[in-house]
Amino acid sequence: MLTFTQLHTALLNQLNQNHLRISAVMSEKLIEYVLLLHKWNQVHNLTSIRDPLQMLTRHILDSLSICDYLQGPCILDVGTGAGLPGIPLAITHPQFHFVLLDSNGKKTRFLTHIRQRLAIANIDIILMRVEKYHPENCFNSIISRAFSQLNEFLKKTKHLRCENGIFLAMKGLYPTEEIHMLDSHFKLLDTKSLQIVGLNEKRHLLILSSQ
Repeated sequence: MLTFTQLHTALLNQLNQNHLRISAVMSEKLIEYVLLLHKWNQVHNLTSIRDPLQMLTRHILDSLSICDYLQGPCILDVGTGAGLPGIPLAITHPQFHFVLLDSNGKKTRFLTHIRQRLAIANIDIILMRVEKYHPENCFNSIISRAFSQLNEFLKKTKHLRCENGIFLAMKGLYPTEEIHMLDSHFKLLDTKSLQIVGLNEKRHLLILSSQ
């Protein structure tokens, strides 16, 4: 197991290689999050990634790869699980407010602990199925990372989108079939191929809106 300092050095190197600039406080909080995720994961099985060093690339860098496409100030992370991408994005974007939504109480308890332990002021954690979630406010960006098939994600969250809001669907391989089957009520605005140095896997971001 690497020490905090070793993991922090590794993260700074990866951030530099991917041309990401964040403050020292932010990078330290990201490492604290990884260490807590690793600790809780041994008991609660929050993620299939067991190695903290791999978590840096496959969780932290992967989450931060969509930074340039966020539209604020209100952002919803649907099916957030262990807080991905919501926690890394909230730590690095204090100017935006994030809602992390999941129907798994084990995972939302972990997120509540993270919020308190790391003093992350710009997140709310909601334990609920997305179709039953009807807040007073709408969202400028709605993010999905391995939540569901594209149409299901869009249909279940369309009532939560602000008038000019966008859907951000994080995918691995280019989802040709899902795009081909896209419901006519939704429009694909753009597709971004995400290049993450250190991760030899395909990553894509679909940016969509409602018709």
